[in-house]
Amino acid sequence: MGRVFVVELDGRSYRCKFCRTHFALPGDLVSRSFHCRHGKAYLFNNAVNITVGALEERLMLSGMHTVADIFCCCCGQIVGWKYEVAHEKTQKYKEGKFVLERGRIVNEIDFSSEVYIDTRPSMSDDEDA
Repeated sequence: MGRVFVVELDGRSYRCKFCRTHFALPGDLVSRSFHCRHGKAYLFNNAVNITVGALEERLMLSGMHTVADIFCCCCGQIVGWKYEVAHEKTQKYKEGKFVLERGRIVNEIDFSSEVYIDTRPSMSDDEDA
């Protein structure tokens, strides 16, 4: 196997709960009203640092779809699925989009870009410590 190159996203991002690898930006979020076997899930236009599994037909609440499970490229955990084909006309908007399971991702801010501000009262030069 070759070397894994990880894409680092700037600023706030959705990341792998297990290894903190970046997956998606808030600007790519399409919907928070999706559900999976384990609870809530989010639909994204784009996702990075994933590997796509084999295609399979799945009957979901919204009908039959051709999907592929997606995995974190660093730790290998399954994190959701990708819609390849929606068999019903009303579901075509999902094609090519990614679902990340809420229980397998975290929403974090990139702390390296923030500035630390000390809010403690400071002493002037003529005050004794």
